Amino acid sequence: MSPRHKIIARRHDSAVARSSDSGRTSRMPEEIVSDQVRRLAVFSATAGAVWAFALFMDIVVLPAAGQPGGPNWRSIGIEVCVTLSALGMWAYMRVSPAAHHVKMNAGFVFMVVNALGIALFNAWAAPPLEFQPRQLSWATVLILVYSMIAPSTPRRTLVASLVAASMDPLSYGVVHLLGLPAPTPVTTLILCWPNYACATIAMLPSSLLQRIGRRLREAQELGSYQLLELLGRGGMGEVWRAEHRLLARQAAVKLVRPEVLGARDDAEASIVLRRFEREAQATSVLSSPHTIQVFDFGVTDEGTFYYVMELLAGRDLESLVREFGPVPASRAIYLLRQVAHSLADAHARGLVHRDIKPANIYACRMGLEYDFVKVLDFGLVKINSRRRTGDSLATLDHTTTGTPAYMAPETILGDADVDRRADVYALGCVAYYLLTGQLVFEADTSMKMLMQHVHAEPIPPSQRTELPIPKELDDLVLACLQKDPALRPQNASDLFRMAQQCHACDGWGPEAAQQWWKVHLPEFTGPLAVGEQHGSGIRPPAPVG
Repeated sequence: MSPRHKIIARRHDSAVARSSDSGRTSRMPEEIVSDQVRRLAVFSATAGAVWAFALFMDIVVLPAAGQPGGPNWRSIGIEVCVTLSALGMWAYMRVSPAAHHVKMNAGFVFMVVNALGIALFNAWAAPPLEFQPRQLSWATVLILVYSMIAPSTPRRTLVASLVAASMDPLSYGVVHLLGLPAPTPVTTLILCWPNYACATIAMLPSSLLQRIGRRLREAQELGSYQLLELLGRGGMGEVWRAEHRLLARQAAVKLVRPEVLGARDDAEASIVLRRFEREAQATSVLSSPHTIQVFDFGVTDEGTFYYVMELLAGRDLESLVREFGPVPASRAIYLLRQVAHSLADAHARGLVHRDIKPANIYACRMGLEYDFVKVLDFGLVKINSRRRTGDSLATLDHTTTGTPAYMAPETILGDADVDRRADVYALGCVAYYLLTGQLVFEADTSMKMLMQHVHAEPIPPSQRTELPIPKELDDLVLACLQKDPALRPQNASDLFRMAQQCHACDGWGPEAAQQWWKVHLPEFTGPLAVGEQHGSGIRPPAPVG
């Protein structure tokens, strides 16, 4: 993540936050450490292959070439031991559930084991005539390569490298005490000083990586939230999983690039920012439990807007239908009522969503409830420079961010009085998709689809599915799909009342929803634990755009 995501401070951090930050300065970001662990697995496999090749040379090639004195069993013993340790380290890095920092510590131990193998080979297995002052130990290569593959903090890297560098002189000393041929102290100094030089040089990549890690951590701190994982990327920005640094609350953060909101210069960017803030404030006061909660919002120092919202556990309705097929009428009306509840709250406050579609509606597990609906993306519309500059973002044309399959005729025709009834039309399209698994109008181009929304009459959903659909639900969907806005329910409140009166569709409730999730999405139905908010089943809100 680039430094453009560093956020202008808008609040005073507490002493707890500052102390927490100071404790993180020496810790590498998780994505960097996990990448190092993967490289350590490759390093282990490579080291094992090198030692295995040396073993092959001692067992097969050199005896075949007439090596005097027969096989060097000392070399063979060392090569077998280190090869097996390399194989064990590779398996540990690949399959062990241990934490990444534990594996990093094991990597340091493995480096020292390799250095010991090299030292024993140099001091004990190699013929005495090979003690040449110009000879460099393979330990120098080991130290430098390891420091580039998996650098830690400079201090830890220096300590581990010095230990590895000391294996050669220690081995020479032990061999000398045993009365075996060994280099003189002067020769040992000449042979081993490159080891210590390389151990010092090894701190350089560690220092560089630590600076990169610190900058990455700073870039990922969004106000009181720290960005943890990229969840998705869309046409207008990115969605990240984040965590509040004090409350340990998981959240979803949307980053919206300023250029897609229509800002062409600094003056216009300032206008867009003020409108964005007003819209975010308006969205944050929506009180329906079926509207996604906005925890925070702001702008980066490079002008990138961000929303901080609750992190949802479930499926958006588009994914739900694609994965499991159309839903029964009782479930469709159960979901529809909740969406209408959210939109009714927005409409009562003068807000129009303008991008209602299945991908912006989530069926979630919320506490002990299942099929709990959350509506996303209020107020994120593109500014249209043809409008007067005093317009609110909520009333500007949705000229490029609308979805053809769910756009009302008046929106397509560019009528000036597009209002809440456009949301009603879009929700009718959503209900149609839920019931049939098909769009209201199918076409091979977006333009043909738009023209059908303007001119063609929709086929009743009951005629496009094998599932039974009561007539009153059929009529409700067709009422939402009227071409003339005056003939539709006039707002989401009217639609909510009509959906409540659709008693022929009753039958789906919390118990049925929980049972369905246990069968089809069991990863969401386990027991809840404190702090367990980002398991494998979590899906982020859809990326912007």
